Amino acid sequence: NPDHASVFFLDGDAHRKRRSAIAGFFAPKAIVTRHQPIMQRTMDRELARLMAEGSRPLDEMSFQMAVDVAAEIIGLTDSPDQAGLPDRLRRMLGFSSLHKRAMDIIRLDLRPAVRARKAAPRDDVISYMVKEGYSEKSMLVECMTYGTAGMMTTREFIVMCAWHLFTNDPLRERFLSGSEDDQFAILEEILRLEPVAAVLHRRAAEAIAQSAHGPVQEGEVIAIDIRLANTDEAITGPCPLALDPDRARRMKVVGSYMSFGDGAHRCPGSQVALHETRVFLDRLLRVPGIRLEREPEITWFAMIGSYELRGAIVSVDPAAA
Repeated sequence: NPDHASVFFLDGDAHRKRRSAIAGFFAPKAIVTRHQPIMQRTMDRELARLMAEGSRPLDEMSFQMAVDVAAEIIGLTDSPDQAGLPDRLRRMLGFSSLHKRAMDIIRLDLRPAVRARKAAPRDDVISYMVKEGYSEKSMLVECMTYGTAGMMTTREFIVMCAWHLFTNDPLRERFLSGSEDDQFAILEEILRLEPVAAVLHRRAAEAIAQSAHGPVQEGEVIAIDIRLANTDEAITGPCPLALDPDRARRMKVVGSYMSFGDGAHRCPGSQVALHETRVFLDRLLRVPGIRLEREPEITWFAMIGSYELRGAIVSVDPAAA
């Protein structure tokens, strides 16, 4: 049903109506009242496990945070095996044995959520889709689209920010001693330099007479290099490759620059991702004796110019706590 296409693939009035319908899931009030308690509970569990085991893979910890919050927003909260959701999603989003992985998600996660929402609707994406009469296939596509946008990218961003803070003592000290606004400024400046999705494809709403690669016709699909846009000295000011948390305030621009996109399709979950990252790192870096035992290895997902960070290990001496 084209009326049930994912919000990410809609344009014009259809896109505006859908964005309005889901805006409440990402509103500041929802972040404070619904999502932050989940973030704190996730960190309670993750830090307890870290202290018990002595070391943990950083990307597994960050993925747990991203899954827990996104699952609440989507409504994937009624599985008989809720603890196994991160592994199921990781396999599904890895695109291996796709049909079997999709059926696992449908059977263990989607169908129980749909049954629960039919009996008692909640303020989440699945309740909206049940109300609008989505098919099971359309629901799966929407859940996986939210999963890709809200889980994979946040996982990478948390690890990247942790890597910067663990290896830059003055920046880490400023993060831990600063206000929430100062912490967000640091995170957004890291994101400016390290956008998770560095290539966006957009259709030109009107003709552009001159661009770096010549004229662009109305309706033509163009690829936007976010990393280059974010380091354009005309909008960043001097030394665009330097990490300067005061840059955006000085230049009077949005701190993340183009890293969450812009315009009608700007990432609806940008503030959720920033809050997740702030809570995760504020809690993690305050653990006595915490250290980055192994730095991550970088691989690339060429389709969107995205980095993937694997192998980072954080460790702590339980006796130091």
